[in-house]
Amino acid sequence: MGDDDLGSEYLKAALFEFERLKRQGEKAIAQVDDAALEHRLDPEANSIGILVRHLAGNMRSRWTDFLTTDGEKPDRNRDSEFDLAVTQSRAELLATWEAGWVCVLAALRPLTSADLRARVLIRGEELSSLEAINRQVGHYATHVGQIVFLAKHLAGPGWKSLSVPRGQSAAAWTYKSPKAPPGS
Repeated sequence: MGDDDLGSEYLKAALFEFERLKRQGEKAIAQVDDAALEHRLDPEANSIGILVRHLAGNMRSRWTDFLTTDGEKPDRNRDSEFDLAVTQSRAELLATWEAGWVCVLAALRPLTSADLRARVLIRGEELSSLEAINRQVGHYATHVGQIVFLAKHLAGPGWKSLSVPRGQSAAAWTYKSPKAPPGS
């Protein structure tokens, strides 16, 4: 496999992972009532709403003009993303979520293998665009995981698994031993 093929495969995999994270977050958010969206487990914890606002702020900043401007935009006020006085209705929160993901997906979809060699800046630190994409996959996975954890906790016994429910692994997947070679 050549570098261009490998780059194309990487971009497809990154796009798939971002889209999977988006769906996972949406499925988790859908399982909590409106009051739970701004609920914090303790005074130092983030709510689902705070995490959504933080992700959307990061997404807008990192992915707007991804290849040409620093990923920390001068108009971003990161601290405001964690402001406890800010609350949003479910519709507003989902619109914020969607706007962030639009930035990610619109920037990622047109990239080519050659773009992975481009140098980008995040807070003045130079990275390859591939490194920057990896950084964002990890960052978003961490926060979507937090959203899922909070939603599962807040939904309680009504929670519907986002993957294979407990006790159903055998039904979801059965290992099939490869056939032994003839004469073995």
